[in-house]
Amino acid sequence: MEYTHTDAELIQQPIGYWSWAAYKAVVTRTRAALAEIGTTQPQWWTLAQVARADTPKTRDEVSRILRNYLDTGPQTMEAEIDATITAGWITEHPDGRLTLTPEGSAFHEKAAALQEDLWTERHAGISDEEYLTTMKVLQRFIHNTGGRAWHH
Repeated sequence: MEYTHTDAELIQQPIGYWSWAAYKAVVTRTRAALAEIGTTQPQWWTLAQVARADTPKTRDEVSRILRNYLDTGPQTMEAEIDATITAGWITEHPDGRLTLTPEGSAFHEKAAALQEDLWTERHAGISDEEYLTTMKVLQRFIHNTGGRAWHH
């Protein structure tokens, strides 16, 4: 890969710009790929939360977990949960618990395979060590600026 600047110049580059550019590239690519199979990123998050739950989560639990992802917000998250129900991928039970339908399970498998492909694409030429260092450095930037990540 050809880099935009020399190492000495890269050290002087603004993290705010480059982290934003990386965010925009990754999210745009992810959302476009998910749109090609007929879903949105928040719908994928919903499917993944429901599919991976050891015990069924309520709608409110899923919404509270996901509403802060990429500043999605509660109204958007509620609408996206509704969309997964309307699509027939998730059933909402009278007690508010969400479970995958057989169609939802099959679609989750398809979307999960796509996510694996996207992971491989994003990580091409990046070692686990480099990725780990990047994650730790980004978390230090968040900490050093008084920011909060969704999981804090």
